Amino acid sequence: MDRLIYTAMSGANAAANRQSVLAGNLANASTNGFRAQLATYRAVPVRGDGATTRVLAEEATAGHSNAAGPAVRTDRNLDAMAIGNAWFGVQSLSGKESYTRNGHFEVSPEGTLTTGTGLPVLSSDGSPITIPAGANVTMGQDGSVSAKVGNQPATIIARLKLVTPTAEDPLKRGDDGLFTTLSGNDLDSDATARIQTGALEGSNVNPIETMVGMIQAARQFESQMRMLQSAESNERSADKLLSLQG
Repeated sequence: MDRLIYTAMSGANAAANRQSVLAGNLANASTNGFRAQLATYRAVPVRGDGATTRVLAEEATAGHSNAAGPAVRTDRNLDAMAIGNAWFGVQSLSGKESYTRNGHFEVSPEGTLTTGTGLPVLSSDGSPITIPAGANVTMGQDGSVSAKVGNQPATIIARLKLVTPTAEDPLKRGDDGLFTTLSGNDLDSDATARIQTGALEGSNVNPIETMVGMIQAARQFESQMRMLQSAESNERSADKLLSLQG
């Protein structure tokens, strides 16, 4: 009887976790540069005397989909989309260098180039980019940031830190939605990386596919719950038979 309970409980837990991941993806279907989170599971035997035949489904290391999102044309000077596998370097709230595909940038009241959420955008040398007061800012395909003040000619003041992760040190998602390397080390600036200006990369979440997955996960959860109810019903029937024999 307990084998059925273990199986149903493990399956219900996995279905609930998958539903949570899918719900998070769907909620970010319109978030620029969002990478869909993947849910993976592995079989883990239960340790202990008398439990070696029990196996639970546990969530494995969660990854993300590297598929590129659609290009959304904005024609805004401070919008940029990283081409290929390039990522923008930003400074997280903890002060650590992190990476994002969301190229919606703004100039803060203090004159710092930031993301839409207020995080400093890093230059190729790893420092925040300061914009001159009253300057008209443009960006080049190589990530160069130019500022034009008044009638003066535009001058390049910095270059965005564009990085390209490698298979030996891939990126992982953090709780803040930003990405860092698996090793924790900062990536070197990639001089060959390019951007498309006046455009943003949309989320790579497929809403229809995600909604179908949520329906499947809900049905799987309901099926596991019915198995638990069956186990409870079988246990009650067995108790009645034992009481009659007694």
